[in-house]
Amino acid sequence: MKKEKIIHIASVAFILFSAFCLLMVSLMAFANPQSVMDLVSVKLTNNDAFSSIRGIYGGVGLTIVLSLIYLVRKHRSEALLFLTVLWGLYAVSRLITIMVEGPLGDFGTQWIVTESVLCGIALLLLKSSKQLKQATL
Repeated sequence: MKKEKIIHIASVAFILFSAFCLLMVSLMAFANPQSVMDLVSVKLTNNDAFSSIRGIYGGVGLTIVLSLIYLVRKHRSEALLFLTVLWGLYAVSRLITIMVEGPLGDFGTQWIVTESVLCGIALLLLKSSKQLKQATL
């Protein structure tokens, strides 16, 4: 029972941490899309560019946050599965960039490591929670 409680708390904390991180980027994109692009030294030059960053990082990001908040309450395993895929595909997209365009800079290198670790944590929590469910059946 103690192990189950630890995995439950760790899962909820991880899901909420991920949601918080995504929320911060989303709010930044809504308030000032250029600030998001400044992280990768890209200048937005027209209203369509501002709108696109606001929509993708802001609107889609907030949709993901709201989905995670719903899932953490109702379907924690699905939230962990979603985060495994989300963080994993972020890392895969950076890996594709390395293969197609070449080495990443400091920002990309930091984030491929971060996203890989987050994917691994989500996968570990998902696997642990599934094992506990099976053990209690």
